[in-house]
Amino acid sequence: MSGGEATERLWAIVPAAGRGTRAGGDLPKQYQPLHGLTMIEHSLRALASHPRIAGLVVVLARDDAHWPGWSALEGKPVRTATGGAERADSVLAGLEALPDEVGELQSVLVHDAARPCLSHRDLDALIDCNAPQGALLAVPLADTLKRAGDDGCVDATVPRQRLWRALTPQRFARGALARALHDAARAGVTVTDEAMAMERIGLRPALVEGSADNLKVTTPRDFSLAEFLLAQRAMEPCA
Repeated sequence: MSGGEATERLWAIVPAAGRGTRAGGDLPKQYQPLHGLTMIEHSLRALASHPRIAGLVVVLARDDAHWPGWSALEGKPVRTATGGAERADSVLAGLEALPDEVGELQSVLVHDAARPCLSHRDLDALIDCNAPQGALLAVPLADTLKRAGDDGCVDATVPRQRLWRALTPQRFARGALARALHDAARAGVTVTDEAMAMERIGLRPALVEGSADNLKVTTPRDFSLAEFLLAQRAMEPCA
């Protein structure tokens, strides 16, 4: 994995092949309107507007009729690829669609299309993290955790110390991430994020504390919160 040099510029992969049925609505959730834009446009512009982002690869469903056909955003190139049934399939497709000049050891980012509130401050922290085995944005858990029994009652209180909630972007070397995802697929393991794939091959990615505002929009209530956060950010002098 390349280090955190100030001149390093990274490509970002954005899996957007899912439909997000829990969000409701007739459109896939990434194309639903949110504070004047579609959710995916907010997510893409949050990345592309950062000076250390070189370009984007957006991974779409094979039958996606809603993609507006962007070839550039914020002056950065936008490529597309066709995703698969699982997130890992889509990320692998995105890795294969990167430009040839992105080497095996060069870092790439993977960011959820459903995280429209990513800040440049968090991107700076992730890109600047000099972690040889990769890194991901995350938030320490603050709530008390309960483990439920089969009857829906509490079996135990789970200590929250050292527990973090994983966010995106996640940052890994292109070659190592591809090998980890292929290894998980061969083993029949469904990985829920890229860090899980890297953990399976014995690596220990660094946790970079990010903002809880970087929420993943999943339910209709999440849309309201994301709308509020984006409106608040638009009023900030240095949003």
